[in-house]
Amino acid sequence: MDIELLRTYCLSKPKVTESFPFDESTLVFKVLGKMFALIPLDKWERGLASINLKCDPEYALQLRAEHESIVPGWHSNKKHWNTIQIHKADVKPQFIQQLIDHSYDMVIKGMTKKMRLELES
Repeated sequence: MDIELLRTYCLSKPKVTESFPFDESTLVFKVLGKMFALIPLDKWERGLASINLKCDPEYALQLRAEHESIVPGWHSNKKHWNTIQIHKADVKPQFIQQLIDHSYDMVIKGMTKKMRLELES
């Protein structure tokens, strides 16, 4: 999956912003200030494309068991975050988009009612 397609997909979601809050090489996507995707650009430059996504804990375990390229979140809470090692190419782009959707939805699910209403405006 191409980095620009990934970026465009994340930014197509409502109320999403991108920034570099940690360093100049970790691109972070947030919905209303809450992180749902992190992309380590320095790894992409070295041919080790990956993305960190939030995930339901039970589903995270299932995904890790079924896919060699899905591992506990690198530099993240390993219970709630997965790293999808895109460079291993065993996860199709459409499935990566579904995992991005799941991550986005998980973050929204954890928001206050007031924040969720703000998404609708």
